[in-house]
Formats: sequence, C-alpha cells, structure tokens
Amino acid sequence: MNLDGKVALVTGAASGIGRATAERLASEGMRVCVVDLHEDGGRQVAADVGGTFHVADVGDPAQVDAAFAHCVAELGGLDVAFLNAGIAIGHPDIEDLPDDEFRRIMRVNVDGVVYGARAAVREMLRDGHGGAIVATASLAGLIPFPPDPVYDLTKHAVVGFMRSLAPNLAPKGITANCVNPGMTATAIIGDEAKAMLEEAGFPLMPPSQIADAVVQAVTSGDTGHCWVCQPGREPVRYEFRDVPGPRTEGARGRVPPGVRPPSAAR
Repeated sequence: MNLDGKVALVTGAASGIGRATAERLASEGMRVCVVDLHEDGGRQVAADVGGTFHVADVGDPAQVDAAFAHCVAELGGLDVAFLNAGIAIGHPDIEDLPDDEFRRIMRVNVDGVVYGARAAVREMLRDGHGGAIVATASLAGLIPFPPDPVYDLTKHAVVGFMRSLAPNLAPKGITANCVNPGMTATAIIGDEAKAMLEEAGFPLMPPSQIADAVVQAVTSGDTGHCWVCQPGREPVRYEFRDVPGPRTEGARGRVPPGVRPPSAAR
C-alpha cells in the first residue's frame, strides 16, 4: 500500500507508541485521526500531525463506532486502522486479583481490539477498496509473562484474534497483522520499573521503532503475521510452528469441509 494521501485511524494515540505512529504515518503523507480517552494530549497530537481528534473509550462499542464515523466524515474514508490502546495491571498473584481490575484490562485490551476491528472492516467494506488493520500485541502475546498474567492473557487473545481474522479478510482486500514489541519506553512500564531496567542495563526501545514496524506491516501487503520488535533489530515476522497432525489410520490428511488446517491460517 502506498500511504501518501491515505487515511489512518490510531487508538491510544495521545502518547507512547500511538503518538509515535501517528507522527510517522503523517510523515508518510497520511491524514490521521487521533483517538484517545485523554482529550488534552490527543488534541495536541492531532494538531501536531495536522489531523483530527476524537475522544473515545475503546471498551465502549458505541464510542468506537462514533470514532470511526468521525474519521470518515472528517477525512473522507479509512485505509489503515492501528488498534493500539492498551493497559497493564501488574497483578502477578491470581488469588488477589480484583474483579474490577480484571474487567478493566479485558475491556481495553481485548474488547477494544474486537470493536475496533469490526468498525474498521465495516468502513473499509463500505468504501470497497480494502485496507490494513494492525493491532498492538506484545512479546507477552507470544511467551509467558509471569509479572502480569492477565496482561499476557489479553495479548495472546489479540494475537489469536488477528491471525484468525486474516484469512477471512484477505478475499475482501483487507490485511490483519500484529506488532509485538518487547520492552518499550512508554508509560505502561511505569517509572519504577523503567528505572530498574535502566539500572540493570536492559535496553528499552523508543516508540518510534514500533512505529516503523507498523509501517512495515501495512506496506508489506502480508497478512496474518506478528512483527516482533526487539532493541537493535529490524522488525521480524514471527514464525509459528504447526501443531502435530492426527495419527488416525485411513484419514490420509483429509480435512472436513469448511475447516482450515492451522497451516492455512499462517
């Protein structure tokens, strides 16, 4: 996809990875709709990139739909949706997990991606020219993350959701990918953890490095991939291993009608 003159919507764009990606997409000639719950920061980013702003809680489907409608009304369409909004709760001990904290992270990290993807596909199909959807997952969507198991749960959900969407959306001209950053210098880490990592000599990536991966995912034309981002490396497509097949005599590898084997979703 050539980005010049196209339209992008970015959630969680008031700071961190969202802000860096909004700025990067604008530098590629895109018109950007900035979406965030934090109005002051969001309006500032929109002003900086010459775009438009809409305040929305991504866990509310009506607000998500309104944000996408605003984007289309103000900028004339939708070509790229970057579903980036996310939070962490830092709760390693499941026995002490409060219900309200569990619901809070699920509605942002999982519901927000589902509602955003649904709204994006509806708008892209209405225009009839396809598009690209990218969601921010994490390395925690590919590996265990004991410091925050529920965060890990949500990011595994994002990976599975986007990879499963990809084969369904490909015939409609829409790609679906994830970016999976390692430790990145954003507010989600927290000042205390950031200081500990820096003291230990653990490198943190700048948000701009993740923005580069988003652009690569969008412009590559590939779909159903996780683009891993690690310090000092270019974005790398993660290679998933197929699960072992059944050992049923006489099956001869046949798959029931309408069922895709795991390898077909790669």
